[in-house]
Amino acid sequence: MSDTGTGTIRFLLNGEPRAVSGVAATTTLLQYLRESEHLTGTKEGCAEGDCGACTVLVSEADASGGLKRRALNSCIQFLPAMNGRAVETVEKLGAHRGAAGAASLRDAMVDMHASQCGFCTPGFVVQLFAAWDAGKLSDRQSVKDQISGNLCRCTGYGPIVEAGEALAQVPRADVLGEDLALARQLSQIQNGAVFRYEADGPAGRQLWFAPENVDDLADLYAAHPDATLVAGATDVGLWVTKQHRDLPILIDLSKVQDLQMIEERLNVVYFGAAVTHAEAFATLADIHRDLGETMRRFAGAQTRNAGTMGGNIANGSPIGDLPPCLIALASRVYLRKADDIRAIDLEDFFLDYGRQDRAPGEFVVAIETPRLDANQRFFAHKISKRFDSDISAVMAAFRLTFDGDLVTEARLAFGGMAGTPKRAEAAEAALLGRPFDEGAVRAAQVALADDFQPLSDMRASSAYRLKTAQNLVERFRLELGDGAPARLSAFETGPRTRGVA
Repeated sequence: MSDTGTGTIRFLLNGEPRAVSGVAATTTLLQYLRESEHLTGTKEGCAEGDCGACTVLVSEADASGGLKRRALNSCIQFLPAMNGRAVETVEKLGAHRGAAGAASLRDAMVDMHASQCGFCTPGFVVQLFAAWDAGKLSDRQSVKDQISGNLCRCTGYGPIVEAGEALAQVPRADVLGEDLALARQLSQIQNGAVFRYEADGPAGRQLWFAPENVDDLADLYAAHPDATLVAGATDVGLWVTKQHRDLPILIDLSKVQDLQMIEERLNVVYFGAAVTHAEAFATLADIHRDLGETMRRFAGAQTRNAGTMGGNIANGSPIGDLPPCLIALASRVYLRKADDIRAIDLEDFFLDYGRQDRAPGEFVVAIETPRLDANQRFFAHKISKRFDSDISAVMAAFRLTFDGDLVTEARLAFGGMAGTPKRAEAAEAALLGRPFDEGAVRAAQVALADDFQPLSDMRASSAYRLKTAQNLVERFRLELGDGAPARLSAFETGPRTRGVA
């Protein structure tokens, strides 16, 4: 492992250099902005990455020497993770890059009376600007998609969406020169080594490591197998802000370039564990549009910019949206401990609630996902109380393989139905060797009661979950049978046929 770098957090804040030491490693970026810098335009609403009031822009140099810029929830980002990056708050938004867009957005928010109490306004402004700057605003639906992670408690969404539509019409300037200049500036504050930060925390000394390659990560985790791995902090951040956990050693994965690849090999796609949901979106949607629709409803844009595919798997949540989809597609997960790498079927990774097949010091390296064959049909659908940015009550993903009209393989995977993401083996057996017709669906629906005895909680009752799971099998049959859409979706542009897409 290469020598560790400085113990000072160095980053740019609104274009000005900062060198911070002596603060706890689990200090959030929001705490620092408000309490140390007195930049109070950035608000704390939920402190869990849901409301978007704390949104900031974070930029970093990418592997090609260019600039990667994204909106993040500062309430769950830890300050040491900003080392070598640039942070921009609402106070300096668009001061240089995109100044015309920032001015146009400001005017539109005023002219359309899009700000009421004003508490949520900074977050909306930063997120809309980030989406415009990235070329993601085009029409009304795109505006809604981009602000799905922002809440307005004054119910002012209509004027805010209209302001976003107005911004979408503003031409984006060529900012390549500014991007390269900032990337060069950031390169001057990179450590070129494993970044190590140490300071007193709430309950004792805290250590923060940020390796830049997978070999250093493997060495660090082998030496500190009790360390907490932090990728996007969309889960770990809540351990601190909501559960007040003591995290003495943390290892940041966000700069490990080896874990950020997406590679195509024959009919298989490999996703590095640190690929964010935003980065994976296009490839997943290309595998099947239901995957794209699932990811469109996956949290909000800021969370998708931070959360990773490996993190969504490694935390073992029984209500994660992505694992059932990947299990239905027969995905495999690659794990590494020191120099040893092993691969297992993803469905075997989840052992029990809160328990995965991962040894101390072992971490997720990549996820291998097959593409669909011509004789395979896929379906994925999420049931939640809110359409956008909500936790699933039931998540279903199915893949059927046909020989003519007969089902030769069935993979029915569910989230929210058990203590882990799980296949419905009895229901699968009920479908094999027969046409996927009403009789087969009824048999599978009956068998689902043997597969699952779901819990009742605040999101849904046991009876509701079971009935919903049964109905989703019927929905799949209806969509395959006559091509008629059985749902509302931004991706629905015509009849669904029995083709792969």
